Amino acid sequence: MIKINEIYLSVQGESSHTGLPCVFIRLTGCNLRCSWCDTAYAFHEGKNMSIDEILGKVSGFGVSLVEITGGEPLMQDSVYPLMEKLIEKGHRVMLETGGSISLERVPKEVIKIMDLKCPGSGEQEKNHLENLKLLSPDDEVKFVILDRKDYEWSRDLIKKHKINETAHILLSPVFEKLDLKDLVKWMLEDRLPVRLQTQLHKIIWDKNTIGV
Repeated sequence: MIKINEIYLSVQGESSHTGLPCVFIRLTGCNLRCSWCDTAYAFHEGKNMSIDEILGKVSGFGVSLVEITGGEPLMQDSVYPLMEKLIEKGHRVMLETGGSISLERVPKEVIKIMDLKCPGSGEQEKNHLENLKLLSPDDEVKFVILDRKDYEWSRDLIKKHKINETAHILLSPVFEKLDLKDLVKWMLEDRLPVRLQTQLHKIIWDKNTIGV
């Protein structure tokens, strides 16, 4: 059984797959408490579902792209057989993870989106940087940027670990906290090999809307 917060159909609001129709499977529970978190409702709320029940609901949407997210989905051990079953069913599977838990057991076919925590999140010390060695060219590393300090920290980490040589890099401003123009200016000044990301779903719908 897996504790599920919600399963819904929407468009990808983040990642380099932004705009594509996607089924989201949000698992309950998180081991982090980021200062800017917008999904605190997933910390505890949810219901237990079997893998077959989840697969049946996902199948009903008729969409091939699936993202497993949270919370922190890797907290629940049953997420691994869930990913494997989704792949067996022909789905293209994405995993969004906070970067504090090892990616070693994640099936190689899964597109991993690892959200490394900047100082402004308050959870910087929880980053499991060994995960950077487990990334493939289809994977993505996301930095949620609160301010100039977060940007400089991210820039220096990208250069130190040469992350752009192994994975796509996304910089995303904390919604309504950092002006997009400022982040773009810094990126261009440094010629940083990254992709600007906005939270598309918060532009389409109200920022507090759940299930989109």
